[in-house]
Amino acid sequence: MGSTKIQKLLQAAGLGTVTLALAAGMALVAPQALAKQVIRISTPAVPDDWHAKMWTVFKDNLDKSAPGEFDVQIYLNASLFKQGTEPAAMARGNLEMSAISAQDISKIVPEFSIFTAGYIIRDPDHQQKVFNGPIGTEVFKPVIQKMGITPLATAYLGTRQVMLRDLKDVKTPADLKGVKLRMPSSKEWLFLGEALGATPMPLAFGEVYLALQTGTIDGQDNPLPSARAAKFYEVSKEIVLTSHLVDAIFLSISSKTYNAMTPTQQQKVKAAAQAAAKYNNENRIKDEAALVEQFRSQGMKIVVPDVAAFRKAVQEKYLKSDMAATWPKGLLERINAVR
Repeated sequence: MGSTKIQKLLQAAGLGTVTLALAAGMALVAPQALAKQVIRISTPAVPDDWHAKMWTVFKDNLDKSAPGEFDVQIYLNASLFKQGTEPAAMARGNLEMSAISAQDISKIVPEFSIFTAGYIIRDPDHQQKVFNGPIGTEVFKPVIQKMGITPLATAYLGTRQVMLRDLKDVKTPADLKGVKLRMPSSKEWLFLGEALGATPMPLAFGEVYLALQTGTIDGQDNPLPSARAAKFYEVSKEIVLTSHLVDAIFLSISSKTYNAMTPTQQQKVKAAAQAAAKYNNENRIKDEAALVEQFRSQGMKIVVPDVAAFRKAVQEKYLKSDMAATWPKGLLERINAVR
């Protein structure tokens, strides 16, 4: 409605000049002045990491599907929240989005620890089928209920391999006996190192290079892109393709933020998260495949062990542990059955 018509209607109703001006201004300006929904994203990822780049894909997709509705702000290098503090911040409503790990979740939802165990997820394809299917719907419910966080998509973090500073013919877990293998310091990680047959050594990531160089540790386990970024290949001679943990991070949103959106907005935000995860997954898988050959060409020995023997030994050790007591009955068998 034009301003002249608004003026005539208000004057006919006996409204004053000030009221007239305010009403006319509201009618003309209010639709354009509606505030955008701010979505702040906190990530420890560095700019060159696919886990950083995927958030730009999220932003671009959301800007395209919901133009003018959202203000997506990306904070890299843990510049907004320290790594590990994001889940609590999202639960409080102090942060809108981040990517959280299975280890983060299992602290509040113990049954989720099944996804921190070795040889549960076989490969990236299996990972997507598990989390995008009925099992995913089931295991994410308590995350939403207990943590106040809504997972939207599953991003492939990488497949962890063992890298050794000295040559060793590793075929089964018995061949890792006595090997001082660096692991992150939580009990879940240390248990995994022990299950692999090694002697786990808790050590901060930033100290691993020097520890390999000096022989304080005999090896470390990380996805190959992480090993490349940290230059562990400079102080190692062998990679054992154990593929013992196909890891994930979950693109997640504060439930307070998500529940305040319209169903259409929720759908668009989830679609943008899934597009971001897909971008990450495709690029990270290509990266890992290329790195095996790159490391080989640099003179590193590449060993393909008896993965079936590792899987059997590791799963048996987990099933006998207190950790497995928290796992829903039959869940491991259902995950193994996903093809």
